[in-house]
Amino acid sequence: MMSVSLLLMAQSMTGLFILKLVSPFSLKFLPFRVPLCTIQLLFLTPALFSGTQPAVVVTDGERILGLGDLGCYGMGIPVGKLALYTACGGVNPQQCLPVLLDVGTNNEPLLYPAQVGSAPGGNHTFFPPSFSLPYRFGINCLIQFEDFANANAFRLLNKYRNKYCMFNDDIQGTASVAVAGILAALRITKNRLSNHVFVFQGAGEAAMGIAHLLVMALEKEGIPKAEAIRKIWMVDSSGLIVKGRSHLNHEKEMFAQDHPEVNSLEEVVRLVKPTAIIGVAAIAGAFTEQILRDMASFHERPIIFALSNPTSKAECTAEKCYRVTEGRAIFASGSPFKSVTLEDGRTFIPGQGNNAYVFPGVALGVIAGGIRHIPDEIFLLTAEVLDYAYKNNLASYYPEPKDKEAFVRSLIYTPDYDSFTLDTYSWPKEAMSVQKV
Repeated sequence: MMSVSLLLMAQSMTGLFILKLVSPFSLKFLPFRVPLCTIQLLFLTPALFSGTQPAVVVTDGERILGLGDLGCYGMGIPVGKLALYTACGGVNPQQCLPVLLDVGTNNEPLLYPAQVGSAPGGNHTFFPPSFSLPYRFGINCLIQFEDFANANAFRLLNKYRNKYCMFNDDIQGTASVAVAGILAALRITKNRLSNHVFVFQGAGEAAMGIAHLLVMALEKEGIPKAEAIRKIWMVDSSGLIVKGRSHLNHEKEMFAQDHPEVNSLEEVVRLVKPTAIIGVAAIAGAFTEQILRDMASFHERPIIFALSNPTSKAECTAEKCYRVTEGRAIFASGSPFKSVTLEDGRTFIPGQGNNAYVFPGVALGVIAGGIRHIPDEIFLLTAEVLDYAYKNNLASYYPEPKDKEAFVRSLIYTPDYDSFTLDTYSWPKEAMSVQKV
C-alpha cells in the first residue's frame, strides 16, 4: 500500500522546489478522512515573492486535457499555463510557481509497483486547508486550479472561491472565452443572445462553466433565469439530461430539461434544432456529417464550437465543418486548425476559442488590483476587470489608480535587461594630436 507521504514537485520559473505532503499516519486507501496533515514548503519562504503577489497554478494531474489521468506526468500543464501568464499577460515569471499535487493515479501503466491508485476522490478531502500558500504568502496569493477531475473541481471551487483568491480555468476561463465567441458571433447572425438555443456535447467542468455564464449573460439581456436555463440542453454519456433521470449530480440537475429521454446527440439536434452546438467532451468526431448537415439546414449561419483539446480530441475538424455546411458555419475550436480552402476557392481561417485569451489577462488584473476573491462576473466582464473590482470593493490596492491602463502597463513584465555598463566616451581626434605651444 502507498504511504500518505506524497511528493509534490513544483518547478518555478526561476528554480526547482519540492513540496511534500506529510501525515503522521500511514494511509491505506480506505473511505475515511485522514484528520491531520501538514505541508512542508522546502526552500519556499515569503521572501521569495517579497513585494509581489505570487501566482500559483496547481493541478493533481487527474484530468489532463482530453488525455485523462496522467498523475505526476501532468506537471507540464502548470508550467505551460504560467509561461502564458508571462507571454500573454506580462506577469513577471519571478511571481509564478507551478505546483503538482501528487495524489496518485488510476492510470495503471503510470503506477509504480507499490502503488494501488488514487483513493476515491483522491486525497483532496484534506489537502486544501493544509495547502498553505495563502497563509504563507498572503491571502492575496493567486491560485489557479487546473485539470482537476469534475467532482473535485466543482467541490473545491464552491468551497474556497469566497475564502481565497482562486479560480478554476477549466470552468471559468473556458466559459469566458466561449461566451465571448458566442457574443462575437452575434455580429454575424445579426440577432440577440436570447434568440439562440444551445446544445452541449458534454456536461463536465467546461460545459457547466459555459452554461452558467450564458445564463448570466442572458439575464443581463433581461431574460428570467428559468427561461435562460430552458435555452440550454446538455448531452452526456447517458444521453440528454432530463428531469427524473437517475444519478444526476447537483450541477446537472440545474440544467435538466422537462423532456423524454433521448439517447444520441444526433437525435437531440434533430429535435431541438439548436442555433449553436458546443463540444467539450473530448470525443473525437462527435459532430458527425449528419449533425453538421442538420445544423446547416436549420439555420443560415449555425454556430459550431468544437472546443475539446488536444486537436485529436476535437468534435470535428475545421475542414469537415466548412465543407459540409458549405462555408456557412461559424466555427471555433479549442486547438488551432489550418486555414481551409473550399472547391469554389473561398478560404476560411478557423476561429480559436482558447483560454489563453482570458486567463493571463485575468491574472494580471487580479495581481494589479490585489483582488481578494474572483467571482464569475469578472469572467463575464473581463475587459472591465479592474473597474468592476473597485466598484464592488473587491480590490485591495489603494488609492484607486486614476489611469488604470498606465497602471497595468507599469506592472507588465519586460524581458529587457537594465544595462550596468559604465558610459564611455572617445577622445576627439584633435585632442589626441601633439599640441604645439
